[in-house]
Amino acid sequence: MPENFVKFAVSKGFRAYGFSSHSPLPFETFWNMSASDMPEYLAEIERLKKKYADKLEIYVSLEIDYLDETFNPSISYFRELPLDYRIGSVHFLPLSEHLSEDNMVCIDGGFAEFKDSVDKHFGGDIRKLVTQYFESTMKMVEYGGIDIVGHIDKVYMNGQRYKELLMEEAWYRNLLKDCLDLIAQKEIMVEINTKNLSKKNQTFPHVCHIPLLLERNIPVMVNSDCHFPDLVNDGRPEALKFLKDSGFRATRELIKGKWVEAPL
Repeated sequence: MPENFVKFAVSKGFRAYGFSSHSPLPFETFWNMSASDMPEYLAEIERLKKKYADKLEIYVSLEIDYLDETFNPSISYFRELPLDYRIGSVHFLPLSEHLSEDNMVCIDGGFAEFKDSVDKHFGGDIRKLVTQYFESTMKMVEYGGIDIVGHIDKVYMNGQRYKELLMEEAWYRNLLKDCLDLIAQKEIMVEINTKNLSKKNQTFPHVCHIPLLLERNIPVMVNSDCHFPDLVNDGRPEALKFLKDSGFRATRELIKGKWVEAPL
């Protein structure tokens, strides 16, 4: 229940907390919200905003999938929702124009499924899949409708298991750099995602790529991407420390409805 997340945030002395449920898709999945649930979601967060107004700033958002030019954060459905901010992410790579779950390659699932997709749909060439992933991310940024790019390089989570040292290869870093150059041009934030930090010592973007953000003056915000209340603060202190150690002097936070620089 959303209120459990709020209670945990209050117990840890949070100043603010934002909800960003996985957005509806053209097909149903286990983790994405159904479009029919949207009114209830918005109403519940509005109720919590009022109930905890003297304890916590609460914001409502969505993590919105980019699939293709017909379904992405920029379409009118998402633009017209009364959201405080929008996170854009790539979880699926469509195999054709027909947007159904059985026609998607999921980059965020288990490794066995990922490996099968590389072998079956990309001829065993991880480079082709990674290229399509970053091309989709860049198209998402171009179409707009987002404030934040979510887990920008999550493709490495399974990709590095498919091919060791993937992230150290020049072609991979060049794809990421091109993506970051566009994000810097569009002045969009990048999420420092700590979901896997405690469990697997992983962040998205990977720690080795943090300097690329700093070089481009890309603003960052830290997000636990938690699906359970007790993980609301998971990895945040560690992420703030390595950002500071990397040379960042501030992160972006919503304060009274405005994105501001919060000194580290």
